[in-house]
Amino acid sequence: MEQVFTGIAVTFEVLGAVAMIIGTVIALWLGGRSLSRAEGGRAAFSTLRNTLGGAILLGLEVLVAADLIRTITSKPSMEDALILGLIVLIRTVLSMAIQIEIEGSLPWQRVLLTSGAQVMADQVRKAKTADHVADGS
Repeated sequence: MEQVFTGIAVTFEVLGAVAMIIGTVIALWLGGRSLSRAEGGRAAFSTLRNTLGGAILLGLEVLVAADLIRTITSKPSMEDALILGLIVLIRTVLSMAIQIEIEGSLPWQRVLLTSGAQVMADQVRKAKTADHVADGS
């Protein structure tokens, strides 16, 4: 049974990495499109930065889940618990720092929580809206 959960944890780790890789490609694409529409370098950089931040947030959330699955399903030891705690703490601090950079406010100052997936979806939605405006539809 432990092998099954180890496989699941590895799958989550791969999904976290894939989310960051695909998110980076999407961020570069949206930033390039923003720049090609003559929206200016500042708008393109903002789009790139926000979308990339969202991709990293999404990947970190999935990686934390992988760490939790791996630790819960392994033989419990104090060393494993401490390592998990340290990894989760580091990833949580990174997530909070990225989210503060994207939104410009502390997480507890927001009324609604925003996940990495929501940040990426907002950027894609903005790009589609800009396409419709540019096409005149």
